[in-house]
Amino acid sequence: MNARTNLPSLATPEVYFATLPSGTRVPYVASGYGEPLVFIHGSLCDYRYWDAQTSVLSKQFFCMSVSLSHYWPDDQDRMPGEFGWRTHMEELADFIAMMNVGPVHLVGHSRGGCVAFQLAREYPHLVKSLTLADPGGPLQVDGLPEAQMPAATTALRARVAELVEAGDIDAGLELFVDSVSMTGAWRRSPPAFRRMALDNASTLPKQFRDPLPAYTQAAAASLRCKVLLVEGEKSPRMYRDNVAQLMAWCGRAEKYTIAGASHGMVATHAAAFSRLVQGFVAAASE
Repeated sequence: MNARTNLPSLATPEVYFATLPSGTRVPYVASGYGEPLVFIHGSLCDYRYWDAQTSVLSKQFFCMSVSLSHYWPDDQDRMPGEFGWRTHMEELADFIAMMNVGPVHLVGHSRGGCVAFQLAREYPHLVKSLTLADPGGPLQVDGLPEAQMPAATTALRARVAELVEAGDIDAGLELFVDSVSMTGAWRRSPPAFRRMALDNASTLPKQFRDPLPAYTQAAAASLRCKVLLVEGEKSPRMYRDNVAQLMAWCGRAEKYTIAGASHGMVATHAAAFSRLVQGFVAAASE
């Protein structure tokens, strides 16, 4: 079945499950018609993270947002394999191929941006354009030591994992969310985001044991598709450094800064982010 033309357009999309050749069941929501967009969430999130975008962009495009394995809703029937960025990349490649919607416009945020970047590299025939919002992962710059996470960040994440695994989940989430956004971000988060983060809290220790691959000049230069790089004006330096370096390395890239936004721009500045994606995808579809 060609999902692009046979799924209904719904104001509140129904949750579907795609069973991949591996046996993994991928939950996703889909709405709209037209050029296909696939949204990839980051840490503590799932397909619900993109509701604000899909409600708007589905008026012009066919929008699909997925929950990666181990993220909510997670149960025995989903048959998830090992948690890891590569596993998630392969899942998405299988999902796009099985749904017969490729090449797609990929939109990834944070950790999901890194997964999207690697998918576009390894499966270029599946990707028409790539939008990376505050892409996560280390940089590997020629002439500098091998990329690695700063010691302070490693220590903080170890503490987050300790809190979550000890059952002090709210404290762990506050420490992590504030560290990737700004002080007070967790306490100011809307109830829907807090509920989603709590649903996905168990993935954080798994994520910390799975370091993301470094961005390199060779990898960025190998991308065949158009790239949109989006940063928040107030995002932590590590994300803005990634955007700046990828802009210098990618051959076909555009860069935008969302004024007043930090790492959670997809939710806090949903309208501005949606407008950027809408204009970029429309141009990349021509």
